[in-house]
Amino acid sequence: MGAGERRRTKPAVIGGVAAVLVAGAGFGAYAVYGGEAEAEDGARTKSAAAEEKVKTGPLTATEVTGTAQRFLTAWQQGDVATAADATDDAEAAKALLTGYGKDARIKDVTLTAGTPADGKVPFSVKATVAYEETSKPLAYDSALTVVRRDGDGEPRVDWHAAVVHPELEDGDKLVTGKAGDPPVKAVDQDGGELTTDKYPSLGTVLDGLREKYGDKAGGTPGIELRVVREKEKGENGKEDAEADKTLLELSKGTPGTVKTTLDPALQAAAEKQVDGKKQASVVLMRASTGEILAVANGGHGFNTAFQGSLAPGSTMKVITASMLLEKDLASVNEKHPCPKYFTHGGWKFQNDDEFEIKDGTFKASFARSCNTAFISQAPELKDDDLTKQAKEVFGLSMNDWAVGVPTFDGRVPVESQAQMAAALIGQGGVRMNPLNMASVSATVKSGSFHQPYLVAPSVDDRELATASRTMSGATVGALRELMSYTAAAGTAAEAMAGVSGDVGAKTGSAEVDGQEKPNGWFTAYRNDVAAAGVVQQGGHGGETAGPIVAALLKAAG
Repeated sequence: MGAGERRRTKPAVIGGVAAVLVAGAGFGAYAVYGGEAEAEDGARTKSAAAEEKVKTGPLTATEVTGTAQRFLTAWQQGDVATAADATDDAEAAKALLTGYGKDARIKDVTLTAGTPADGKVPFSVKATVAYEETSKPLAYDSALTVVRRDGDGEPRVDWHAAVVHPELEDGDKLVTGKAGDPPVKAVDQDGGELTTDKYPSLGTVLDGLREKYGDKAGGTPGIELRVVREKEKGENGKEDAEADKTLLELSKGTPGTVKTTLDPALQAAAEKQVDGKKQASVVLMRASTGEILAVANGGHGFNTAFQGSLAPGSTMKVITASMLLEKDLASVNEKHPCPKYFTHGGWKFQNDDEFEIKDGTFKASFARSCNTAFISQAPELKDDDLTKQAKEVFGLSMNDWAVGVPTFDGRVPVESQAQMAAALIGQGGVRMNPLNMASVSATVKSGSFHQPYLVAPSVDDRELATASRTMSGATVGALRELMSYTAAAGTAAEAMAGVSGDVGAKTGSAEVDGQEKPNGWFTAYRNDVAAAGVVQQGGHGGETAGPIVAALLKAAG
């Protein structure tokens, strides 16, 4: 800057009207050219007196323009207090705008407004993000809306965090610094790198690996501007929130390597099976160890396979059957009731198409998925029997699985009356996902629960979950006979045709309020491999999820 020159701050421009900072008499005042001039001090008029009353009615173009200009110009010039005062929530606005410069380290801000429409003013942002010796330009578009403030009707910017950046939600903040977790290079069991280019549905899994192992795999973090989400505790005790999001990478970090249990050929097969099926999810695992061999989700937006919380329908009958067998309330080849209807707790339950099996065995009821065969035993059960069976034998609903990435570990709550009866057939409050149901088939095949895992526990010395007891050999043998018969001659037969070896399966369809079609489920095993899948709003599990699971079991050899 030359001698005698004064540094000038460029004003924000809106709709061809410029706002400038006018200095004098020890204070600053904003004047908007083209707007109405404010009355001078001491010149109180009837109009000025009326201003003290609550303003109502639609906003004028001048009110929208003037309010937006006041906010944008103050923000651009770093006058946080004035910018915040131009909103209807000055406290929240001041906190986020202060963090914009202090925590997000954004400077040299230039705001350019577009044409207002119905109180909404779009604007573009150009700035620089600087951290230590590293800097990078930042550019994005946002918008604000002018409303009348409650109480006095004065025009103010309707404050939401999204005004500052469209990726922000209320409660979030912007931070620039070392990435929370260094990048990781995830590899399959053969050492090949896992990428979303090769396996599109692994995006959420790779994000989870970075969060879990970024600081343990030997990598170094990069520098980035990111949205830090507000964290809340969900019903399962885990934090329920969207993952923090990177907006700008100033410098790349050095990745560490994390080896997973995924089999490259089987992962490719799983990707192929869900391709084009937006609501299909599947998991394949080794029954004897718990190693997850493949996981895939159609649509790729959410990891339903690991984190879904859906009613599992009749696939739950595997767990229920194990309980009835242990309590001598059913026996594979003995007669078992399967009436058209059964009422319990005031609810009348029925079978699909109101079928019945006269003088049939429990094996026949299981293979055909007779609802009333299971619900008819509800009067003989305690409210917590099913919950105990799921937890003690199958390791579910304990919220203690340590897979290597975030998971939902199933939910089997204690219920009574009609809801308890509904839970016996996978409805009511029972919730599962393909990982949970693959584990159920794996437990039947191996004879005991082995917690599924994607990263070997030896990598970080974590402790895997265990079940408190195992079923007797007689019960395990009976369950295998039931599932084997279902795969050969029951509702799973069509899907499992051509799947050779030691096989077993169970189908399921889960009704969901508001859905035209039920969710289709399928869980099965072949030799030492178990799998489960769901197709939301797909219909019968044997026709929708069944072919997906069967194809993977064939691919597993």
